[in-house]
Amino acid sequence: MLKIYLSNEHGVLQETTEIKDGCWVNLISPTEQEISNVANILQIPFEFLKDPLDEEERSRIEKDDDNVLIIVNIPLVSKDENDNLIYDTIPLGMIITKNCFVTVCLKDNPIFHVFSQNQVKNFFTYKKTRFSFQILYLMATSFLKYLKQISKQTDAIEKKLHKSMKNKELFSLLNLEKSLVYFTTSLKSNNIVMQKMLKSNSLKMYEDDQELLEDVIIENQQAIEMAETHTTILSGMMDAFASVISNNVNIVMKFLTSITLVMALPTMVASFYGMNVPIPFQEYPYAFWVAIGISFILSGITTIVFWKKKFF
Repeated sequence: MLKIYLSNEHGVLQETTEIKDGCWVNLISPTEQEISNVANILQIPFEFLKDPLDEEERSRIEKDDDNVLIIVNIPLVSKDENDNLIYDTIPLGMIITKNCFVTVCLKDNPIFHVFSQNQVKNFFTYKKTRFSFQILYLMATSFLKYLKQISKQTDAIEKKLHKSMKNKELFSLLNLEKSLVYFTTSLKSNNIVMQKMLKSNSLKMYEDDQELLEDVIIENQQAIEMAETHTTILSGMMDAFASVISNNVNIVMKFLTSITLVMALPTMVASFYGMNVPIPFQEYPYAFWVAIGISFILSGITTIVFWKKKFF
């Protein structure tokens, strides 16, 4: 999908059909034809448009003549077959050319909608460096928002686990832990790119732009710390619940073993008096009740001993 936007003199974003100076070219899962057309019109290296479409592409900044490629990882939320939220990251390519600003991504993202719906103040498509920093700022705040959602989901799952130890909740925690690992890795690699942008001369920055980039780095650092904190908490929670489940299994096994021993004593007595050989008191009219009494006495004594030992 190829969409072209251009800010007018009042700062209002409008969609257009032609690539003009100062426009924003947004490529979402583009076709080979769309990539070729944009590369030819704007004189962009073909690899600049293809690299961000690789899901395993690392975050980096690269310059080729007047074209600057910035690749960062942005958060993405989807749903699985059970309608559960899945948090992941995908590469986003931002290409600053001499005349235009280009974004390339495999999937659509709410960050793009914020810009296309004129919800960002002081946003102009022709202010290319500032535009890239505004995207980075929204990206960092999106990470923070999703991290808060993960925290709330973790609390909800924890409450469920207090009531019932089911594999479903444990698998949910495992998925959240995996998402936090993806977030932490992406945030750290993004931070390296932004630090390099701040120190290098790849981009032309004004004082306001530099302040915005510094704010982005602070937000990104906060997201890193939050992700690491949640990862530590979640990892500890997983270990704790694994210990609780193991302890519950031990308690159940101890209880069942105790019940088995208590029930085994009457069986043993009945086996002795059920032999087809001469036994004591076999002619006694109350021999059956004697055997029953002995069984109850032995079981009662064993039960009392186990109760005091807290086996029940």
